[in-house]
Amino acid sequence: MKKLALAAALSVVATGAFAGGMVEPVIEPVVIVEDTSSSAGGILVPVLALILIAAAIHHN
Repeated sequence: MKKLALAAALSVVATGAFAGGMVEPVIEPVVIVEDTSSSAGGILVPVLALILIAAAIHHN
């Protein structure tokens, strides 16, 4: 009878330790922010300005 009581007590303690079960880990998504402007946008305006200035100087 003592063995039965000991086994019952151990099974209650053991199930309490695993009461939560296996839980999937929560992984937060990685947020990637991309710049929408192209890299050519920064050089396009100065190049066009140089072309227009060169054309104006050549025309005179």
